[in-house]
Amino acid sequence: MRRGCLRFVSTMLVCGLLVSAAPAYIYASGVDAADSEMKETKTESGVPFAGVSLAFSVCAEEGNAKEVSMLAEALARISEKVAPVVEEPKSEYADIAIAQVDNYVNVRTEANTESEVVGKLYNNSAATVLETTENGWYKITSGNVTGYVKCEYVVVGDEELARRASTRYATVTTQTLYVRMEPTTEAKILTMLPEGDDFVVVDESMRDTGWVKVTTVEGEGYVSTDYVELWTDFVTAESKEEEAARLKKEEEERKKAAAAAEAARKKKEQTAAAEAQTASNDTSYVAPSSSNGQAVVDYACQFIGNPYVYGGTSLTNGADCSGFVMSVYAAFGVSLPHSSKSMRSVGYEVSTSEMQPGDIVCYSGHVAIYVGNDTIVHASNKREGIKLTSPVSYKTVICVRRIF
Repeated sequence: MRRGCLRFVSTMLVCGLLVSAAPAYIYASGVDAADSEMKETKTESGVPFAGVSLAFSVCAEEGNAKEVSMLAEALARISEKVAPVVEEPKSEYADIAIAQVDNYVNVRTEANTESEVVGKLYNNSAATVLETTENGWYKITSGNVTGYVKCEYVVVGDEELARRASTRYATVTTQTLYVRMEPTTEAKILTMLPEGDDFVVVDESMRDTGWVKVTTVEGEGYVSTDYVELWTDFVTAESKEEEAARLKKEEEERKKAAAAAEAARKKKEQTAAAEAQTASNDTSYVAPSSSNGQAVVDYACQFIGNPYVYGGTSLTNGADCSGFVMSVYAAFGVSLPHSSKSMRSVGYEVSTSEMQPGDIVCYSGHVAIYVGNDTIVHASNKREGIKLTSPVSYKTVICVRRIF
């Protein structure tokens, strides 16, 4: 009986390991008569354990400890093959670190406070965690900066926080994109956008149906995901070199603005303000007399009521949103691009809670000048022209840039 059990054990060990990796149809057709008991058990249960378990029971009753041990090992191996562990997919935000500080945290060359500072990770800026040290530091990379930050100043793997700290964009990939009032091709067209333009996505809950909700100059509407590329933008760290270049540029702009203001002051002394700038309807405008944010607001508000003209830069005869901001600042000797998208990188960034009169407020496909009291002045659209609007958050604010 012992030799019979040994033969049965051997047969079951071989068959159990081979069968565990075989397709289901092998069990249905059988291998040979000796396998019939295991074949029937597999056909009924769908798992190649029953035949081996029977041998396990027989040998256990006879007290064959060695055979029992061999069968137990075989069962364990078969179990691993039949029921593999399926790992959950890793979140795209799992390695994203978001700075949570009053202003910024230094990024250093080594995981200690004595090492050199190579950049700054500002509040709500993002980085990718490369590794974690044993002494409470993360090695991160962000923008053009790679180095170490203390763990206590960043939050890692918080998807909700990462989403709040980022902006979701859609870039047009077709020649002309229709933005519709409802998520269907039968809906009324709100506006049309050119290829390469990008704008903010405000709702992706219907993405599975092929539509996302976006914000444009004309308001919020829906676009088909077949004609846009969706991407996420994080604010990243600023390297020492980038900070030095930014500070230098800002200083140059301040000097240029101061020189322009002085030139304007002298000109004002020599000629009447009415002769400096006069509209076609003989309305007189006062030229700038100083270089600060409030002076920018005072100057810009003189043109309220004047027309909106797409591509225009005339404060009196018509300007679009970026043309209006560009021409207002040109009066102060500041050269800005005629592009709402490019204006997101002029000057330096401040938070919405720190806005001051004269700051440039950037939206998706739109730009304005902050007046104060939660109000902006801007070239709104063809219907309303240059006007005041409140609140500032009537559309999603992407960023706020300060020149003075």
